[in-house]
Amino acid sequence: MSQSDSTAPGGAQTLSERQTLSERLAPYVSFLGPMAMILMIIVFMGVVEPARYFRLSNLNQILLDAALYMPMAMAMTFVITQRGIDLSIGSVAALSSIIMAFLIKQYGFPAWSAALIALCLGAMMGLINGLVITKFKVPDLIGTLAMDLVYRGFALVIAKGLVLARFPDMITEIGRGQSLMFLPTPVLIGVLTFIGGYVLLKSTHFGRYTIAIGSNPEASDMTGIAVDRHRVYAYVLMGTMAALAGIMLTGKLNAIQATSAPYFNLHVIAAVVVGGTSLFGGRASIVGSLAGVLLLSMMINALVTLRIEFFWQSVASGVVIIFSVALYTWLQKKDRDGSGGMRAAMGNPDNRKLLRLTGYIVGAAIILSIASLMLGGSPNPSG
Repeated sequence: MSQSDSTAPGGAQTLSERQTLSERLAPYVSFLGPMAMILMIIVFMGVVEPARYFRLSNLNQILLDAALYMPMAMAMTFVITQRGIDLSIGSVAALSSIIMAFLIKQYGFPAWSAALIALCLGAMMGLINGLVITKFKVPDLIGTLAMDLVYRGFALVIAKGLVLARFPDMITEIGRGQSLMFLPTPVLIGVLTFIGGYVLLKSTHFGRYTIAIGSNPEASDMTGIAVDRHRVYAYVLMGTMAALAGIMLTGKLNAIQATSAPYFNLHVIAAVVVGGTSLFGGRASIVGSLAGVLLLSMMINALVTLRIEFFWQSVASGVVIIFSVALYTWLQKKDRDGSGGMRAAMGNPDNRKLLRLTGYIVGAAIILSIASLMLGGSPNPSG
């Protein structure tokens, strides 16, 4: 009797483990996906250009490039998890930095106070975005795109085509300095923002409400969660982090102009989506967003190291986004009988069609890239 009793629980436990293996792996897919692609880049560059790519100066450059996007990727994780989007972050970064630059250069403000004012301006612009979306009921995509035009227009009006340069040491230290922990200061700032974002997501009501709002806004509202207020909070955080990125960019270049940071929004959204945060809300991964930022920075740096034209960076980023979104949809989609996980996703006919279609798109992009490289030589001058 005792033998059968001891065998049954063991057998049941083994069966339970078998049934929940894919479900236990699912939370790590968002992190393992970009890490696998990072490993592929490391192996490829280790074969093709090991001497140039793995130089200490080049690795430092990758970290500096990634650090610029870390604060924004952390904040964008909260925005996207709540089923939102923010296309205005490049203009927020530019406008707040332009105002900071004028306060320092023309009005003699101390660097620390001008930077603090820039952060407050970024928070205010995020607040405006949130109110436009929640109070005027403008869709996130349209509202933030319109505000992007507004903020960029203000930056152009204020700067009047000027390039403001040569800032105090404090600003350049934020953008390219070396900290006491043997890490570049912007990298340390970026890592600290991710640690803060992780704690905010995992250990606060705001983080739990963010997941709940993204999963089901109507149910969240019925349970007493102030949905609109928490959505505004997410946009305020996003605006503040965009302003911080603008300050970091100013310090990195030791210059700023009204047309700076034109592609911040696409790069940051790509990093967050590649990191596994769902565009449909309800699923967030701060660690995955960090991995996504590192992946895109490593990929762009690899293209530069291979002496591939600057314009191919956009092509490569777009292919990675399509592949990543399709992959996560394929892995995490539930099948119709209620079971889920990787095994169910792989057995679903719709997902197999999606995987094949993704393969066709990626294959066509590769063929087009090869053809363009073969035909895209420098033309001989005529006459």
